[in-house]
Amino acid sequence: MLMKEYRVCMPLSVEEYNIGQLYMIARHSHEQSEKGEGVEVVINEPHEDPVHGKGQYTEKRIHLNSRLPSWVRAVIPNIFYITEKAWNYYPFTKTEYTCSFLPRFVVEIETRYENNNGSNDNCLNLTQEELIQREVIFQDIAYDELPEKHYKENEDLKKFKSVKTGRGPLEEGWIKTQQPIMCSYKLVRVKFEVWGFQTKVEGFTHTAIRDILLLGHRQAFAWIDDWIDMTKDDVRDYEKKQQMQTNMKVNAELGTGDAEVAPVNNETLAKASGAAPSSPT
Repeated sequence: MLMKEYRVCMPLSVEEYNIGQLYMIARHSHEQSEKGEGVEVVINEPHEDPVHGKGQYTEKRIHLNSRLPSWVRAVIPNIFYITEKAWNYYPFTKTEYTCSFLPRFVVEIETRYENNNGSNDNCLNLTQEELIQREVIFQDIAYDELPEKHYKENEDLKKFKSVKTGRGPLEEGWIKTQQPIMCSYKLVRVKFEVWGFQTKVEGFTHTAIRDILLLGHRQAFAWIDDWIDMTKDDVRDYEKKQQMQTNMKVNAELGTGDAEVAPVNNETLAKASGAAPSSPT
């Protein structure tokens, strides 16, 4: 298992991001989806936990078939998808990614949001053993590089200025001086227990997760003028509408019958598990 803790700061308060997070995930999922590909919402309902209290449970299917190498697609059914299960007890969330075709591949993410600039060294109450094992990675949503395919000038936070809040552009060193400021602390555990492939696959998966976390948090601020005036009811209505449209888009070319599953060996599993979650958590 490879465990890393990502710390991603944003020029927002935790209270503001309660709305911004929901808006960003719904819009991002819709934009990243196309016919037969993307994020399909299966369940989105209230949930109560004896420890964390009232929250929201969602279950999604992330369809990734066309994003896999062509030779892997030849042996994996067209209905290939990753299952995302998420429990949102804001400001704490827990997310799990699994795949029925890859039973030894699991990604677990625990998140807590705090109003600081990433200065809490044990936000998620890790054990001493876990503290020694983890690697801490600070991400700068304005100055860390994204893959070119994700770059949009209107989402470049070195240039973006919010009309409604006056925040931005973000200058070098903004994390030390910005107010308000908050941090997403994300502990990510990646497990792929297949001998000979574990290190490579777990490392590649973390690279993909790092990119999607950077993109999602960057978009949350770049879209602030679209969501800052929303109430919780407003963003839940927006979420429902986006989910309906996204499901229609994703399901447009998905078959409804059971696909025949070809044998899959360890090398195929290793390649396929490199497909990372396409929905930021």
